[in-house]
Amino acid sequence: MKIELDSPGKAGNRIDAYTVGQITIANQVYQSSLLVSPDSIVPEWAPQSFAELTTPHIEQIITLAPEIVILGTGKTLTFPDEKLMRPIAERYIGFEIMDTGAACRSYNFLVSEGRQVVAALIMITK
Repeated sequence: MKIELDSPGKAGNRIDAYTVGQITIANQVYQSSLLVSPDSIVPEWAPQSFAELTTPHIEQIITLAPEIVILGTGKTLTFPDEKLMRPIAERYIGFEIMDTGAACRSYNFLVSEGRQVVAALIMITK
């Protein structure tokens, strides 16, 4: 799905489009899970499926100093075990869990508001 930008020229990485097997940011196509914030992109984030998500992956998100984390769980919404998300909650960081498409759209909205958000996006697969 191509995402139209409401306010061109705003600072920060914006997600241009997403589909099965790829996410496009600033005309760069990513084909594996990634972390994206207004200031950085961490390509090839290790968990390639929701089942592979572990505490070290969550700790890696935290190193980006977000005020909000959006976890995109792939094609479908899947809720992680509470223990897995505990490191985020213990640091009083807001977090939302949604499918990756919704996470891409929500991330762009929060970036347009100037929020320090990190989207942890597990790639959509067939």
